Amino acid sequence: MARVNKSEDWQGRHAPSLETVESLAIEAYAKLPEPFRALTGDIIIEISDFPSDDIFEDMALETPFDLLGLFEGRGISERFSMETGEMVNRITLYRRPILDYWAENEETLGDIVTHVLIHEIGHHFGLSDDDMERIEESAENEARR
Repeated sequence: MARVNKSEDWQGRHAPSLETVESLAIEAYAKLPEPFRALTGDIIIEISDFPSDDIFEDMALETPFDLLGLFEGRGISERFSMETGEMVNRITLYRRPILDYWAENEETLGDIVTHVLIHEIGHHFGLSDDDMERIEESAENEARR
């Protein structure tokens, strides 16, 4: 009879909740380098299970699992134009697609949330993949301290 390690017993566990993913996102954002966070200005981080129907249609997604996160707001190049009635920059992380990705890969959930945050902010601000990789490495180094 094989012995079961209690730490591997998932029978009584549940998938991480919206609140759990939100906590991971807030923690990940706080560990990003200050210059990178400064680029975002005031930002709201939200967690939803899936993209809204409007986003699903606007982005022509094949399934609701195709999008892990979305940045909505103004980029650096648009920051100084004067417009009234603007909304605050917002990042929405989509819990179910993130959990699906987590289940299929060897990364930790915290690493995935950090990666999605960096890429949603970074692509919006025109950063290259190399720039974002350096930021992720900096965040990982900060987390180890």
